[in-house]
Amino acid sequence: MIGRLNHVAIAVKDLAAATALYRDTLGARVSQQQPEPQHGVTVVFVELPNTKIELLEPLGAESPIAKFLERNPDGGIHHICYEVDDILAARDRLKERGARVLGSGEPRIGAHGKPVLFLHPKDFLGTLVELEQA
Repeated sequence: MIGRLNHVAIAVKDLAAATALYRDTLGARVSQQQPEPQHGVTVVFVELPNTKIELLEPLGAESPIAKFLERNPDGGIHHICYEVDDILAARDRLKERGARVLGSGEPRIGAHGKPVLFLHPKDFLGTLVELEQA
């Protein structure tokens, strides 16, 4: 059901500093900052040959990333994202097998302009999983 790894998301306190670290220290190609108010974050994508790293900075105190950073003040890996061919079919199959879909269970549009869903970390070895329709 899952396809390729789309990205690994890292929560950061300072998006400009994190971007500079990847760009200037590691020599990576990085995108411009992209506010995603519906998700409560500003993102930057680090482009790698085989996947992406998504750097996430909270957009406001109510952001899920702000809450993550309260528990993890140094930041860290927040979630991993896999591609699926049909997000609704994937959701239904996962729910049939007992997996919990976070939020309303309806896909929202993610930072790539495609439908996304998040799966409860307790159902996936302690890892928050994002599914993105390919």
